[in-house]
Amino acid sequence: MARLVGLIVTEDQGFRTQLAALLRASSVPIAVCADPTGRQGRRADIVLVDARDDLASAMRGADALRNASASPSLFVIASESTPDLILQAMRAGANEFFTFPPAPDALTDALQRAAVRRAAATGGRSEARTLVFFGAKGGAGTTTVAVNCGVELARLSKRRTAIIDLKPGLGEVALFLGVRSRYSLVDALDNVHRLDAQFLKELIVTHKSGLDILAGSEHFDRPGASDSTGLEEVFRLLRDEYEYVLVDAGSQITAASLAALYTADTIGLVANPDVPSIRNAQRLLERIRQLGASAERVRLLLNRAAEPFPIPPTQIEAAVGHPIDHCFPSDYKTVSTALNSGVPLALTGNTDLAAQFDGFTRRILDDDDVAPVEAPVKKTAMGLNRLASIW
Repeated sequence: MARLVGLIVTEDQGFRTQLAALLRASSVPIAVCADPTGRQGRRADIVLVDARDDLASAMRGADALRNASASPSLFVIASESTPDLILQAMRAGANEFFTFPPAPDALTDALQRAAVRRAAATGGRSEARTLVFFGAKGGAGTTTVAVNCGVELARLSKRRTAIIDLKPGLGEVALFLGVRSRYSLVDALDNVHRLDAQFLKELIVTHKSGLDILAGSEHFDRPGASDSTGLEEVFRLLRDEYEYVLVDAGSQITAASLAALYTADTIGLVANPDVPSIRNAQRLLERIRQLGASAERVRLLLNRAAEPFPIPPTQIEAAVGHPIDHCFPSDYKTVSTALNSGVPLALTGNTDLAAQFDGFTRRILDDDDVAPVEAPVKKTAMGLNRLASIW
């Protein structure tokens, strides 16, 4: 489904916050513009107008931004619904009319119609797919999974693929790939006002596999809370320029990682088969649901899963309440050698772990082969004494 960019036109911060939460909780992927007057508005697919006080004035205020986009859908949101108001809105060019707050199901249906209109307007041009990898805890192997998945995507698809290192201070994506970069994500964030395809190209370093890298910051406080708006713009530009965008989002819920989670088509939650990791995975999944970041897009990835399992996968699924999408075997020697040499697993020869990344990536390339998320597994008493004791 096409990813949409929504622009909320209002002077009411409470309205903006509530409507943004409803949009992000929808099953339709959507990025919400935070700046109603900046350059982000020029790329909006949906303009959402606060018409609770004065419909005519609200429509005049939205005209410039609406006309600057190729073919945006116009959503009018009023305080009441009357035949006269609806007629005025439609005559002014509205595609959808709601009373505030919009019903979630009705808003989702409208977003789906907007996605169809956008696809028709763009001639069905394929959309970038954004994959965000998030660790259940530090050291879970999130960077290893993200980097090797990125290399395989670039190698197998022969399509433009980029990976962005979101971790402040301690990002290791470039290190894992054995490359040095003069620039980092912070250079993009500090120059959002002139960020375009050409400027982005100057910040990127390309790995021999074809994977483009936007390296992590060396500042321990960047990206921070004040960078979330800039990050959304960086993500939008990356989706314009690439067919696959991967994000190593670390293992902490921050303003930066939230921006990534909201923009994700798929969230790879990386966990290990141990009690702390399983406990964190369950809590993080619940937190993602609370934040409205489309928890149905989460794929639970079990890393370092070696038989005999210290905790069987079925018990992990029961404890987390979410099915395991893929298991990556434990192979410390192979991973350590690849890390120390700066050569990703996909390029080091035939190993079981490399084969697993190959298979996992091929599933990404063929959506029809990706198993759908099943209903959460109920916890069972047998074998869960240790897990139950720490919940």
